[in-house]
Amino acid sequence: MRIFVLILAAAISASSVAAQKIENIINAAEVERIEKVLSADDMEGRKAFTRGIEKAAAFIAGEFKKNGLQTLNNNGNYLQSFKMIRAKFLGLNASFDGTALNEKNVIAVTCKPELQINETSGYELVKIEKGANFFAEARKYAGLTRNALVIVDTSFSANFGRLTQLKSQMFQSDKSVVFVLGSEVPRQYRIEASHSIQEQPLANVVAVLPGKSLANEYVIFSGHYDHLGINSKKAVNNDSIYNGANDDAAGTTAMMLLAKYYSQVKGNERTLIFAAFTAEEIGGFGAAYFSRQLDPAKVVAMFNIEMIGTESKWGANSAYITGYEKTDMGRILQNNLKGTGFNFYPDPYPDQQLFYRSDNATLARLGVPAHTISTSKMDSEPNYHQLSDEIGTLNIPNMTRIIQSIALSARGIVNGKETPSRVDAGSLR
Repeated sequence: MRIFVLILAAAISASSVAAQKIENIINAAEVERIEKVLSADDMEGRKAFTRGIEKAAAFIAGEFKKNGLQTLNNNGNYLQSFKMIRAKFLGLNASFDGTALNEKNVIAVTCKPELQINETSGYELVKIEKGANFFAEARKYAGLTRNALVIVDTSFSANFGRLTQLKSQMFQSDKSVVFVLGSEVPRQYRIEASHSIQEQPLANVVAVLPGKSLANEYVIFSGHYDHLGINSKKAVNNDSIYNGANDDAAGTTAMMLLAKYYSQVKGNERTLIFAAFTAEEIGGFGAAYFSRQLDPAKVVAMFNIEMIGTESKWGANSAYITGYEKTDMGRILQNNLKGTGFNFYPDPYPDQQLFYRSDNATLARLGVPAHTISTSKMDSEPNYHQLSDEIGTLNIPNMTRIIQSIALSARGIVNGKETPSRVDAGSLR
């Protein structure tokens, strides 16, 4: 490992304080220290909505504070708190131009216990026409950013009921969207919907290192810090805790050490945002909420890091990048690794659609060159989502080299000299 670090440090450049400090900041001892805390039994598997994940959030926030990082929007709190709203349908009455509607043909997506609207309510009237990409069009309204009555052409009747899934993906909002299966836009309408509403608090942990000359351009480093919690029904060798050492304490550890590294090197022209996402395991809600707080046009790149604790299919000193072909970001990163012996490869598991399954996906769909870096052998990773995913199964020295290599490969993007091409958002729909 010492030889690798010397090559890596030399490659960073003669200038640099970075070359002198990378081994002092990103080293196996620090990787192990953070990993041990995040994957310890007393974190109780870091499941969303539990005491364990709150404890993990406090630890991450404490590390950010210790390293002198700022809070997002200078709000004084590293916790980006929000609420998920779960709405249970109770009843509905609706009519178009005086004709009663079948309640199966109406889906109200709302955070309000009682929703009552008509043609004077100021709702935008839109239609999803026959031949459209149904779910892509419906997803435009899932964020509840505006009030809308959406008429869904009857050609989509077979899939219409699936829109109820949107009710389990709501963030707190005073806006509502009502989907109606039908052919005509009404002149007059009346919709009354009742739900029981449950609020569920969550929090990302976010820190900022302001940029200099390009402060309004953002580079994001992220990993999700939640996992599966405790299996109360089954224990293996008296162990019932899903420690999630690789998934994704490993990626969170990488993000935290990159935050520490950049906060000491202080060479970033662009603003760097470091995010530990919650609720990835139950739907990616943390990343989705985080993404909605940013202007995607200002996000130059996103390095999402997930499951880097084991060797990739190519062995040590390698990792892969999901969606490699969708931007030139992977080529930029690899070019900056010349002479180090470390290689980034395209995702070898395209059939598993990993680009769409991790926390990079929300911003990628908005055109951001947002990719996930991983080493996980998705066709043969024995500890994935198992009780055995513990720190003892990780290759800490190799994981350290991966984190160092991310720091090196990102240097042109961080200092503003390199800008990846954007994702063609239309191709993702």
